[in-house]
Amino acid sequence: MPLDQPALWAAMVAGCAGLSALLVFLLRPLLIRHLLARPNARSSHKVATPQGAGLAVTATVLIGCALAVLLWHPAPEPSLVPVLAIAVALTILGSLDDAHALPVSWRLIGQTLAALVMALSLPSGFQVFPDLLPLVAERALIVLGTVWFVNAVNFLDGLDWMTVAQVVPMTIGITALQALGAVPATVGLLALVLLGAVLGFAVFNKHPAKVFLGDAGSLPIGFCLAFMLIFVAKAHLAAALLLSLYTLADATLTLFRRIIDREPILSAHRTHFYQRAVVQGLRVPQVTARVFVLGLVLAGLAVATVLARSFLVDFLCLGLGLLATGLVLSALARGR
Repeated sequence: MPLDQPALWAAMVAGCAGLSALLVFLLRPLLIRHLLARPNARSSHKVATPQGAGLAVTATVLIGCALAVLLWHPAPEPSLVPVLAIAVALTILGSLDDAHALPVSWRLIGQTLAALVMALSLPSGFQVFPDLLPLVAERALIVLGTVWFVNAVNFLDGLDWMTVAQVVPMTIGITALQALGAVPATVGLLALVLLGAVLGFAVFNKHPAKVFLGDAGSLPIGFCLAFMLIFVAKAHLAAALLLSLYTLADATLTLFRRIIDREPILSAHRTHFYQRAVVQGLRVPQVTARVFVLGLVLAGLAVATVLARSFLVDFLCLGLGLLATGLVLSALARGR
C-alpha cells in the first residue's frame, strides 16, 4: 500500500475534504429545519445555528476508508470494520442527543458499550503495556480512557473551528508516524480520511459558523482519535501523550477544578480554558489559532520522540509539551 507517497496523501485528503464539504452543503437545509442549536448556558454562539454536520463527516470517513481499502489493500490488522461500525453507532447516538437531549446516563452507557466493543475487537494479543498490566486490566483501562477521551473531545467542541484546531494537528501527526512505520497502515489511512473530512466541514464552521458538528460529529471523531492513539501508544507512549495533551489537559483540569469548587459536574457551563478566554475578551479566531499552533507544536514533538527513540528525548519533549500546554492554558484563562 503506497501510503508513503505525499502526492497520494494530498489526493486522499483533498478528495475527502471535497466530499465532506459537498455533503455538509447538501445536509445543511435539512439541519436548519430539524436540528437547530439554540444558545444556552454552555454555548458561545448567540444565534440559533444548525447542528449535526457530523453526519457528513462520518459518511465521508466511511466512503473514504472503503474506497482506500478497495484501491490499496492495506494489511488487514487492525481492521477498520468494527471501528467504523462503532463510529456509525455513535453518530446515531449523537444525532439522537442533538435532537432530543438524551439523559447523561444513556450517553455514558452508549459510549461505554462502544469502547468495550472496540477494546474486544483489538488484534489478538495486542497490548500497550505487556510487562506492566495483565490483558484484562489493560482492556478495562482502554475502555475507561476511550470514554473519557470521547467526552473530552465533546466538551471541547464549543467554539467555531475548535474541534478542527485539535483534530488537524493530531491527524497530521499520526499520518507522519505512519510514514515512519510507527503505526499500522490502516491507522494512517483513517487519519488521512478523517483529516480530509474535518477540513471539508471546516469550510462551513469558520467563524461565524454556518453549521456545527453536534454530538453527531464530536462523539465519532473523539472515538476514532482514541482508537488511533491506542496504536500510537503501543508504538511510543510519549508520542500518544503529546498528541492528546491539550485536549486531555483542558478537559481534565476543568473537571478537577469543578469538583474542588463543588460545582455540579453534569450541568452545562462555560469554564473550560478556551471558553474562559472568550469570556475574558479574546475573539474566537484568536482562541482557535492558539490551540491550533499548540497542536502543531505537540505533533512535532511527538514525531521527534519517535525519530529519536531515546528516553532522554522523550523526557525533554514531554517537558516541553507540558510547558507549552501550561503556558497556553494560562494565557487562555487570562484572555491573552
